[in-house]
Amino acid sequence: MSCPVADGFAKRAAPLTGDDPLLQYKALWDDLPCAWGGAVGSGRIRTAPEDFRVVEVASVVPAGEGEHSWLYVRKRDSNTQWVARELARHAQVPLSAVSYAGLKDRDAVTEQWFSVHLPGRPDPDWQALEGHAFQVLRAVRHSRKLKTGTLRGNRFAVRICGLDADPEAFEQRLQQLAGGGFPNYFGNQRFGRDGGNLAAAAQLLFARRGRVSRHQRGIYLSAVRAALFNRVLAARVADGSWNTALPGEALQLDGKSACFVTDEVDTALLERLQALEVHPTGPLCGQGDALARGLAEQHEQDVLRSCEHWIAALQRLRVSAARRALRVVPRDLRCAFDAQGIPVLEFFLPAGAYATSLLREILRPDPHG
Repeated sequence: MSCPVADGFAKRAAPLTGDDPLLQYKALWDDLPCAWGGAVGSGRIRTAPEDFRVVEVASVVPAGEGEHSWLYVRKRDSNTQWVARELARHAQVPLSAVSYAGLKDRDAVTEQWFSVHLPGRPDPDWQALEGHAFQVLRAVRHSRKLKTGTLRGNRFAVRICGLDADPEAFEQRLQQLAGGGFPNYFGNQRFGRDGGNLAAAAQLLFARRGRVSRHQRGIYLSAVRAALFNRVLAARVADGSWNTALPGEALQLDGKSACFVTDEVDTALLERLQALEVHPTGPLCGQGDALARGLAEQHEQDVLRSCEHWIAALQRLRVSAARRALRVVPRDLRCAFDAQGIPVLEFFLPAGAYATSLLREILRPDPHG
């Protein structure tokens, strides 16, 4: 199976040169196909951190006792890892004693949970951190540390300054997204500034240059898997199969991680897909069974053929293969207006989904903003 996007990517197939398909990813981000016909208008969404608000929705409630202090933190214009380092410094513990469920945007105002391991020790004065770029809103003890991925998702409130869009077309697009979802692309921030995480991954995997921490290595390898997944998804969006099933598809129940493989795409399955009960998936490449079979497996292999050296490197490092839904459905999607009459887009996304991937289905960047 072939498609314009897959063919265009394949032309950049020379491994470990300036034409390597993954190292071109930064330049290709804006060319990833949209599902609903492209943006319906333009607007500015980050004139200030307050324009982009994120509230983490945890999947675990701290019990009130234990050797881990769970901290509910609001941060502004700062990244999650920096906050973790500041919490460790203040509590006089190693950075490894601090954990969080997921990374949050830097250019934003966000609220999220952290945990700090303090066995046999009382909490330090968290309020002494007032005046920094973050503040501890709540501290509760729990018996376990906060693990990566321990969250249901995130609630977003995105202010759109200078919105220039036909109101009817804008509302119709919101209805399309709420009723049919959008391509579950990894956001461009996953790849680092100017695609730097992919360039660093190439040095790590192929040039064997430099030594990096386990944490940084995880970031680089995750960027590689994200770029490979986006390539497969881009091809599925381009050929119109991103929200349906191919024979041999590995399907995922909505809100679940486990997959099942379908050999036959029958009427009952198509109805479940239309009802958003199940979603087609794409590969998070690594070692192990890719799950997809038949035509679905062949499609993935064709799209990723020029990236086999990246996949082999992931397998060599025993990165486990997994699957990710090709589409995601925003919940509670609506447009409200703030006190200044500026539209605010509000919605909930499950863990791992990117608000930027939703916004690119609605807005193009304002060239003057």
